[in-house]
Amino acid sequence: MAGTAGTPGTPRVLRAMNDRAALDLLLEHGPLSRTRIGKLTGLSKPTASQLLARLEAAGLVLATGTTEGRPGPNAQLYAVNPAAGHAAGLDVTPERVLAAVADITGRTVGRFELPTPARRPAGPVVQQVTEALDGAVKAAGLTRDDIRRLVIGTPGAFDPSTGRLRYAAHLPGWHSPSLLDDLAAALPMPVEYENDVNLVAVAEQRLGAARGHGDFVLLWNEGGLGAALVLGGRLHRGFTGGAGEVGFLPVPGAPLVRQVTRTNSGGYQELAGAQVIPRLARELGIGDLPEGPYTEVAAALLARAADSGAGPERQLLAIYATGLATGLASLVSVLDPELVVLSGSALTSGGERLLALVQAELAELAASRPRLVMGDVTEHPVLRGALESALATTRDEVFDTSR
Repeated sequence: MAGTAGTPGTPRVLRAMNDRAALDLLLEHGPLSRTRIGKLTGLSKPTASQLLARLEAAGLVLATGTTEGRPGPNAQLYAVNPAAGHAAGLDVTPERVLAAVADITGRTVGRFELPTPARRPAGPVVQQVTEALDGAVKAAGLTRDDIRRLVIGTPGAFDPSTGRLRYAAHLPGWHSPSLLDDLAAALPMPVEYENDVNLVAVAEQRLGAARGHGDFVLLWNEGGLGAALVLGGRLHRGFTGGAGEVGFLPVPGAPLVRQVTRTNSGGYQELAGAQVIPRLARELGIGDLPEGPYTEVAAALLARAADSGAGPERQLLAIYATGLATGLASLVSVLDPELVVLSGSALTSGGERLLALVQAELAELAASRPRLVMGDVTEHPVLRGALESALATTRDEVFDTSR
């Protein structure tokens, strides 16, 4: 009957649900035979055969070879067609724009980095974004029109009521009131914007240490200190998108900073941000300090302290762990999460030794006792989260066979 194609329970909708279940299984497990797909979905062999024929005709799956090394005839294997769709992600910092393109399976097929140092301006933001995206698209052997969705990760967050970037005064050029309209006019695909730390949480939830957890806090410490809050399986962004801007959090042991958005700093950042680690090392008399940006110096010092575990290095790790636990205690007391994920080079470089110290301190400062783990996604986690976010929506569109 006309108008009932999308009604729940109709054959078309049920077929689409089975199609999506099979596609998700192929993404999770890789190439599968018709028999294996039938067992995993509960479908009969004839129904599984019809499903695969339908998906193959739609260009969503490909025959990729046969099983080997088993008794009986070899079975045809099927996999998701990587070319069924592509998505892109951007990781934006004051120093560079890192872009990547992934096919529908999640495999990165093109990457490009555009340096944007302050001493050598790289042009307006729209030009930076398009140049970085085009570089990744070219590396993938594609065109802009092949990209179905783009997710851009930035420090801070775009206020949903004004469209302006907040909490990121250190990101030059991104505060124009017309920026989002200008980018929409320049790019042919839908564009979404997300806080960089939130994207790290997306990556950990889908690929890393937070898989299977519906409630967790991710603490990020690299260029800046921030948090992502996942409640009931969903990111909590807050009224202005500023949920998780814990660098501004007033904490004991740090001066009370007023007008924090103007100074782009705050108590917790001053107590436990990566920039305090080189200062602590000097105060403790640790010699032979590495050179370079403070984030790299902090990571190197933490790695050295974690390996040593004695003398001034041991003191450095203990003081830093107390600072980290002080701010975490406030988050844990309010949110009572089941898991806390520590991420960013100024945390992961401390390894299990730092993790144990923070866990012990947090147990003394907060009533609840969440489990602390180090993040698993360590290679470009913001970019990986942007790609995962873009792919989730792209798959919903591409894999919908009900239309």
